[in-house]
Amino acid sequence: MHGSGTGSEADPKGGQGADHEFREILALERELAVFLRRARASSGEMAREVHPELEPAAYGLLVRLEESGAQRATELAAYFGVGKATMSRQLRALEELGLVVREPDPADGRASLVRLTDEGLTRFRAVRKARRDRYVRKLADWDRGEVAELARLLQQLNTADEW
Repeated sequence: MHGSGTGSEADPKGGQGADHEFREILALERELAVFLRRARASSGEMAREVHPELEPAAYGLLVRLEESGAQRATELAAYFGVGKATMSRQLRALEELGLVVREPDPADGRASLVRLTDEGLTRFRAVRKARRDRYVRKLADWDRGEVAELARLLQQLNTADEW
C-alpha cells in the first residue's frame, strides 16, 4: 500500500491516531486518493495520444461510446453525472476534432445520437490497446483471481447508489 506521507491520520473522534473502526476506511480513502491522482494523469496521457487537443475528461466519453454504441447526449450526461451544458461542450469539442458525429435518432427525429467516427474509433482502439498492455504488465505478478476480485469490488463501488 502507498502511505499518505503524513505519518499520522486524524482520528474522527478527536484522539491521537485512527480508531480501530476507522482504520480500514482511512486506508481506503488514502489509497483511492493515490489511485485517482494516477488515473487522472493516465487519462490525460491517453487523451493526448488519441488527439493532442483532446481534454482528459473527454476520453471517458470515447470509452462509453465504443462500449455502448451511439447514444443521446442526455443519456451520456446522465451516465457520467454531469449537466447538459457540460456534456454539450465536451461533445462539441469531440466533433470539432473529428472523433464523433451526431446523427438523427431513428426513434425520434427531433433528437440526435452521438457515435464515434471511423477516425475516432481507430485512434481510440490504438490507445486502448496500449493501455491494456500496460495493465497486463502492471498486473503480471497478480493471481488472476485477485484481478477478478479487484474488478468485482470496483464494479460494486461504481454501481453504489450514492457517493
